[in-house]
Amino acid sequence: MVFYLNVLKAPTMSDTPPIVLTFAASDPTGGNGVQADIMTIASMGGHPLSVITAITIQDTLGVEAVHKLDAEWIADQARTLLEDMPVAAFKIGMVGSVEGVAAIAEIVADYPDIPLIIDPCLASRRGDQLAEDDVIDALNEMLLPQATLVTLNLLEARRLLRDQIDDADEDEDEDGTEELSVDDLAAGILAMGAEYVLITGTMDPTTEVINRLYQDQEGKVLETSWQRLPHSYHGASATLSAGIATGLANGLMMREAVLDAQDYTWQALDEAYRLGMGSYLPDRLYWAMQGSEEEDDETGDADETDGDAPIVLQ
Repeated sequence: MVFYLNVLKAPTMSDTPPIVLTFAASDPTGGNGVQADIMTIASMGGHPLSVITAITIQDTLGVEAVHKLDAEWIADQARTLLEDMPVAAFKIGMVGSVEGVAAIAEIVADYPDIPLIIDPCLASRRGDQLAEDDVIDALNEMLLPQATLVTLNLLEARRLLRDQIDDADEDEDEDGTEELSVDDLAAGILAMGAEYVLITGTMDPTTEVINRLYQDQEGKVLETSWQRLPHSYHGASATLSAGIATGLANGLMMREAVLDAQDYTWQALDEAYRLGMGSYLPDRLYWAMQGSEEEDDETGDADETDGDAPIVLQ
């Protein structure tokens, strides 16, 4: 008779997935917020830690109410986790209050070597405002200067830079100059101190979604074009930003992390489902079903596909 002895040992870094800590609001639909971050981080090979910044009442149509947590609660959640586990990347979504922004800024400042990804989440897709002007000012002053990457669409970029845009509008009235371009918006955000900014084309009236990555001192370093999918989606930006954070935590360089996260997000949106009366929700576990489809391919039961990747590098 053979006896097997199982010896318990403390895990080493090589035994465990990289840890990503997300600061975000709770979304009871599971489409956005901390729930979206958790699913994305786990799906892409990281271990998610979560700090709740606010509790929302919402459905797939929009946000009805927001209860912002006290800054002390936000800070205590994060400090307790950080004293126990080594975090490889930070991701920040909706914060909701100036005090919350200040608390998070103080915390991440103690970990300057950890990548910090910021997805400001200023409004819902329906247009529900999730950040007042004073919160935006706090983001600009306290968090963006520490950011490794800021991800946002054109509407969010213009709102972050509303003071510069107001100045540009005044100049236009005087001499006919045009409004700030995408390049100008990126330069304005980089000037606040962010190392990279990714401006997405999700809200643009175009047949393709054009995403542009800019780096401080280098300008535009990557531009990608994606087929625009037919529906309205709840949680696309959270999926993208959490995916990038997980890629960086896994040791990827910024360009590779952005490309991987875009591909993952596009696939999740392509497989999205509609559970309620509003937007579609990304299927962040789409790859689990693909495993069974590959088995069908081997037996000749699956439908043929053209195999074309959805990304076009420009």
